[in-house]
Amino acid sequence: MKILGIESSSLVASVAVVTDQVMTAEYTVNFKKTHSQTLLPMLDQVAEMIDLDLNTIDAIAVSGGPGSFTGLRIGAATAKGLGLALEKPLIHVPTVDALAYNMWGYNGVVCPIMDARRNQVYTGIYSLKNGFCPIMAQCPADIKELAEKLNNLGEKAVFLGDGVPVYKDILKAEMKAPYEFAPAHMNRQRAGAVAALGAVYYQEGKVESAAEHRPDYLRKSQAERERAGEEL
Repeated sequence: MKILGIESSSLVASVAVVTDQVMTAEYTVNFKKTHSQTLLPMLDQVAEMIDLDLNTIDAIAVSGGPGSFTGLRIGAATAKGLGLALEKPLIHVPTVDALAYNMWGYNGVVCPIMDARRNQVYTGIYSLKNGFCPIMAQCPADIKELAEKLNNLGEKAVFLGDGVPVYKDILKAEMKAPYEFAPAHMNRQRAGAVAALGAVYYQEGKVESAAEHRPDYLRKSQAERERAGEEL
């Protein structure tokens, strides 16, 4: 089984290939370039380095949201275009799920936090001690309310994601339960995690056609909220 993974939900642009539970390639860049400039060239380089014929992949796993509206749209368009051209199914992998999957085997609860601004984060709570078990599915949340939920659980927590540097001081003030922060090689989105979790979903039959795929933004864009007269 060969799964191509695409991650573009944040500043990170990442492409990976997982073949029979082995990561055969991963190209990840966390730098201020638009994903429309980076994803396809990265895919071309990965394919060249491992002599990959894209027709041999079984499916395309794509980070399906939440995250940057522009980034998710670019990732979705890339995956949908490849899926249609190659006649391959897509695997919608929730962004926060894939981020948590970086911490496989962690002996505590895993809490990814993506900055959604104004003390709001996209988050979820997971146990990965004995498999992948969501305790709280990905959702938007207030950072202080999230800390309260983790305190009530009483287990040691690990935080990761681009929300950590933004809300670290609040977490230090609010957390009563033990906690820590993931190291650099595990604390951001990666296409390798998208592809690896996508392989699990593929075996479970959780696939969709390229035409069916839609990103899950979890909330309206700023422009949509401004048009509706909602508070930003």
